[in-house]
Amino acid sequence: MNTPRAILSHLRSPGATRPLVQQWRRLRNPPISRCPACRHLSQSARRARQAADDPDFLSIVDHPPNLVRTGKRHGAGLIILALIPITAFVLGTWQVQRLDWKTKLIARLEDRLVRDPLPLPPHIDPSAISEFDYRRVYATGTFRHDQEMLIGPRMRDGKEGYLVITPLERAGEGTTVLVNRGWIAREKKSQKSRSEGLPAGVVTVEGLLREPWKKNMFTPENSPETREFYFPDVAQMAGLTGSQPVWVEETMEPDLLVAWDRETRGIPIGRPAEVNLRNNHTQYIFTWYVCYDSLASQP
Repeated sequence: MNTPRAILSHLRSPGATRPLVQQWRRLRNPPISRCPACRHLSQSARRARQAADDPDFLSIVDHPPNLVRTGKRHGAGLIILALIPITAFVLGTWQVQRLDWKTKLIARLEDRLVRDPLPLPPHIDPSAISEFDYRRVYATGTFRHDQEMLIGPRMRDGKEGYLVITPLERAGEGTTVLVNRGWIAREKKSQKSRSEGLPAGVVTVEGLLREPWKKNMFTPENSPETREFYFPDVAQMAGLTGSQPVWVEETMEPDLLVAWDRETRGIPIGRPAEVNLRNNHTQYIFTWYVCYDSLASQP
């Protein structure tokens, strides 16, 4: 009986003819048909032939991939990205410490403000002024308007002007201190336009004893020869006028109507008796910790 099994046994026998064997192979593996128009494999041929039918086919299981190392595990960019959240956390923690320091400093200075004013001693050690910063004091003497110095420009309520610095010569004590009398408008720069703001005779000045100012890196250098000052260099001004390097800021009660009247008459507007230190550390803490949280939570 010519069953497929019998035919296969006959073809495998030594006496099988070569044409019959070739015909049987063509029946098992039909030739790949191609589209006569575009010369591409037809869809039926694609389904008939698969990659696994090739006896030389090797899968990824037979040859697993090899891991290749280039010598450097991480590049510089990856290291920088990893340091950014760490830096944000460190800066946030540092701002927490700065907030604690600034809060205690302001509390200590405000405690000095509520105390009664002290008479300014005749001679003051400049190194001890830091221990009395923002301490309310008063001194009696005569203003040396001939040695007046203007620091500016300085802005107040959107208007340009100057700070009036006048040496106070204390009678009977033989010493002089520098007094920051306050702000005047630009049009009152000349003393002739503000005769009411030049008190004569003996006066008593009440204000805050302040530490010498520190120059900002963007502020130009003073020019004492031309009487142009951009920042209060206490030591420089004291040497120019022959006074002690002592800086007193005259104070006044904050009153809008009084300030307008003083501005019109050319009388310097003194500062209020309050601590004006900036304290933005809470904002910085929030900014750095939010930055750290957003970076650390990224996959």
